[in-house]
Amino acid sequence: MGKCINHPDRETNYVCMKHGIYMCEECLKCRDPELYCKFRPSCPIWFMSKQRDGKGLGDDDVAAEKKFTVTFQPDNQSVSVLGGSTLLDAARTAGVHLNASCNGKGSCGKCKLVVVEGEVEHPATPLLTDEEKKNNYVLACQAKIGSDMTVRIPEETLERKLKVAGMGAKVNERLSGLVSEIVPARESVALELAPPTLEDPVSDMDRLNRGLKQSGYDVSRMSMGLRVMRDMASVMRLQNFHVTAHIFKKRCSSEVVGLTAGDAATPGLGLAIDVGTTSIVVYLVEMSDGTVIAATGGHNRQAACGDDVINRIVCAEKDGVNKLRAMALATINGLINEALFAAGRDHHEITNIAVAGNTVMTHLLLGIEPRNIRREPYVPTVSEFPILKASEVGIKADPDAAVFIMPGPAGYVGGDIVSGLIYTGFHREEPMTLFIDVGTNGEIVLGNSEWLLTASCSAGPAFEGGGVRWGMRAEEGAIEKVEIDPKTLEPAISVVGGKQPRGICGSGMIDLISEMLLTGVIQANGKFALSHDHPRMTSIGDEPAFIVAFADQTQVGQDIRP
Repeated sequence: MGKCINHPDRETNYVCMKHGIYMCEECLKCRDPELYCKFRPSCPIWFMSKQRDGKGLGDDDVAAEKKFTVTFQPDNQSVSVLGGSTLLDAARTAGVHLNASCNGKGSCGKCKLVVVEGEVEHPATPLLTDEEKKNNYVLACQAKIGSDMTVRIPEETLERKLKVAGMGAKVNERLSGLVSEIVPARESVALELAPPTLEDPVSDMDRLNRGLKQSGYDVSRMSMGLRVMRDMASVMRLQNFHVTAHIFKKRCSSEVVGLTAGDAATPGLGLAIDVGTTSIVVYLVEMSDGTVIAATGGHNRQAACGDDVINRIVCAEKDGVNKLRAMALATINGLINEALFAAGRDHHEITNIAVAGNTVMTHLLLGIEPRNIRREPYVPTVSEFPILKASEVGIKADPDAAVFIMPGPAGYVGGDIVSGLIYTGFHREEPMTLFIDVGTNGEIVLGNSEWLLTASCSAGPAFEGGGVRWGMRAEEGAIEKVEIDPKTLEPAISVVGGKQPRGICGSGMIDLISEMLLTGVIQANGKFALSHDHPRMTSIGDEPAFIVAFADQTQVGQDIRP
């Protein structure tokens, strides 16, 4: 039994195995009728929704539905889907990432694919150039499958590794000297306890508590789970009552979450996780001194549900919070594996985790309903989180690792801006400071040690690659810095990875707009001041555009003209 996704007050037995959501009889309807689903032959929701539509469908009819195989190059990943499904649907089913900023609405033009073999139905769109159409380009979200197909992901659509190489060293430089003392939420303490005798026959737990009290712990506010109690007798006697107690510290109490024979009081590893709306970055840290030993990042799989937090909330209401939670966890745990592999370490060594993200992202990560954040008066379910365990959250680490979630003061002011504030430390200083965090969501904090004022707005996906024709994330090939010569108007660009450009990222866009204004290419109102017959000027339809990089200087063989 579970609660209906649309009517939380109703208990129901009907569950969609594909999405893991419950539906009452009123809501019974297959959410992905055109996509292949391995649960369909035994799915009551599928059959009952078909009967409601007057299309009685039996097992034989299900088996007779035509399926086609789609192969995605260059990795040759294949998937079987129903005819009429879009190539974007097939990519998501196969786990192939495509940059679909508009979530399949056909308005961003980012999910380009090249049809190598097969039949596809594709409506006319102004988002593809005549040259792209000649080269068999299609938009994956608009192209419907009509046969077995082979498609190729073009260079400009391939997901690239984020600019994280060397980030650990850079972070170490920035953090050097900022933290004088590391006080983890979970720590380990080695104890040498006196073995029991006839003169001192107290229980093993009392003996442990006595040792912890002598080490400075308040045992009156300390608990212990049944699992630890069951193992206590054998663990204590393995090395003659020399043990290490693993303590999980909360605000008002502590818990002994494990016992290890001998001295195993190592600081362990920590994780710092930045859960962004579009990108997620993970840092692996030595808890002994705070050194970052590995860093990696990737595309937040939730982006398939829309670029901004409002679309994420709508998607959660439609498909269930657990779907988006699973997407975020899949990204995070995959990145943790990468970082651990790079450092040659094991996930059981991770004992402390800090997570920062905006209010919606933290709610979705924890499986907490965010729907009221988009409804007046825009109230989140939780603004300050208790310290949680990794096993509760679903993060790949020691199950009893402590997870600290950065608090978010309001529905649209989250833990990401709070963590930035703590890093800068200007809330402890007298000078007036304006702190700006520009991403998919834009947030600012103004103030000093006496007062702080904050505000936020949707900056839109432009700074994460959406809404701009050649926009992209800060991956290899992204233009990240632009300087325009005031006399010749020739741009000097800096590209992530040092390669030829294939797009422009958010910081590059800010640089470009600033430089165009300073050099007179555009006016203060955003309109072009430069003559249309200038070599750097062109047009996209009826709209003028400034060429940042000519086609022969790019990876994609086309002018980059945001």
